[in-house]
Amino acid sequence: MDLTRRDLLALGGLTLAASAVAPSAARATAPKRGGEFRFRGYTPPHFDPHLTASYTTMINLSFTHSRLLRHKAGPDVKPGVFGIEGDLAESWTQPDEKTYVFKLRKGVRWHKKPPVNGRELTADDVKYTFDRFMTIKGNANRHMMNALDRVDVADKHTVKFSLKEPNAWFLDFLSNPMALSIVAREAVEQFGDLKKPEAVIGTGPWVLERHEPKVRTIFVRHPDYFRSGLPYIERVEGIDFNDPAARLAAFVTGQLDAGPEFPGMMIRRQDWKIVKEKRPNLRYVEFPSNVMTHVGMRIDKKPWDDIRVRRAMSMAVDRKAILVATAEGVGVMNPPVPAALSAWSIPHDQLGEGLKYDQYDPAEAKRLLKEAGLGGGFSTTLEYATYGSQELIDAVQMCVKFWKDVGVDVKVVEKPYAAFFATAYQGKQDALMMGPQFPALDPYNFLAQYLPGEPKNQSHVNDPALADMIMNSSRTLDDKKRRQQIDEIQKHIARQAYYVRLASGIYIAALDPKLENFGPNLGYDYGGRLSAAWWNT
Repeated sequence: MDLTRRDLLALGGLTLAASAVAPSAARATAPKRGGEFRFRGYTPPHFDPHLTASYTTMINLSFTHSRLLRHKAGPDVKPGVFGIEGDLAESWTQPDEKTYVFKLRKGVRWHKKPPVNGRELTADDVKYTFDRFMTIKGNANRHMMNALDRVDVADKHTVKFSLKEPNAWFLDFLSNPMALSIVAREAVEQFGDLKKPEAVIGTGPWVLERHEPKVRTIFVRHPDYFRSGLPYIERVEGIDFNDPAARLAAFVTGQLDAGPEFPGMMIRRQDWKIVKEKRPNLRYVEFPSNVMTHVGMRIDKKPWDDIRVRRAMSMAVDRKAILVATAEGVGVMNPPVPAALSAWSIPHDQLGEGLKYDQYDPAEAKRLLKEAGLGGGFSTTLEYATYGSQELIDAVQMCVKFWKDVGVDVKVVEKPYAAFFATAYQGKQDALMMGPQFPALDPYNFLAQYLPGEPKNQSHVNDPALADMIMNSSRTLDDKKRRQQIDEIQKHIARQAYYVRLASGIYIAALDPKLENFGPNLGYDYGGRLSAAWWNT
């Protein structure tokens, strides 16, 4: 189901393009086996899901690995909706608020690659995965399992999770394509970790056949995949195009089967006209992005520990001008939980006092800096990676210009993606950092960037009252009450101006109309969404 303009308007804060969203293609053909799917792929820093938070790793593993639970997919799933269903888990029960018991599917086979060699997956594999996830050093996603106490094997196909306390997001975390795929002990023991392509051994719909860094990654059908008859598509090729012009040219000439832009299967709004001219029969779906770009400030250092300086930095930025320059003015203003997560994001205009700190007011920014003793201005640095995105480069340059207008001279330090991810993305910048945050599918993963000790806490926030509010909301199982708590959390964050949040764009998914039984959505589960699709040729 495509997002209608009524749906978009309900999110608030949007400027919409005049072009209508094309209806979904009819699905009248029977499933067909065969063919290849080609998309804009990514070269990851490595393939170990427990040693990176990189989206490039998780995208690749979505083709090769399975999770206990997964999000429902298909052409009738509305983007931004994440119903949960079993993946490796055939069923599950919750005997009490702190216990979950999962019955695994029988006969699930690992890929026929050494040293695992196609053996059956068991409950021991699940326990091993989560024990490793919880204990390995350097796991940037460990906060997702902070509530987990232990995992016990009841029998070969039954595993029990015991929590330290109730956690309202636990099932959402298990179904999230970020980091929680089930891995094989033998691969870790043979290779030392899971970083090498040879260690990519899962139970998912495709098998990694070849990885050529910065060129292509090729997956082939897993013949023993546990979902009978799936996948239909025999071969998937991710082609790594770092240059926007090159990947657009590849798409319009038919070398790619889906839009080439981040986070995949999208096109840039400014490219829509030429895409329509060159490939007039494509299917399009528009929906808000949950990728929120922000500026992190080291508030454990001066002058960022002064709330007046943080508010000034925020009020100096003209977010609407950036949106016009980078997305033709089409987008949505973000509260601390992105507007794309409409079930949990407070409407931007209901942020209360904090709303004014998101408004462009350079005169007030100058006044605040003068009040903080910085009326004469000051110099600082900002670290970022381009992500291969001209839009991000433009946004950085515009922010620098806006800050200079109020007396803050910012020197930009561009880093390669891997270096940026290992440093500034984890809060190891000297002063400022700027970049897109991974598109979480639940509010907690966005709120974790305000918790002390978390790698995603790029501003080094240490607010005990806020931390208590976030943790209390996670213990609240009543959805209505939890929504009220998260609304108050977002208002508190907006008042403190811990980050400079920018607007998010509206995605345009562009798909070959011959691709049947496929629907785009938020998140990195490319493989999961593609696994039941086929080519109508």
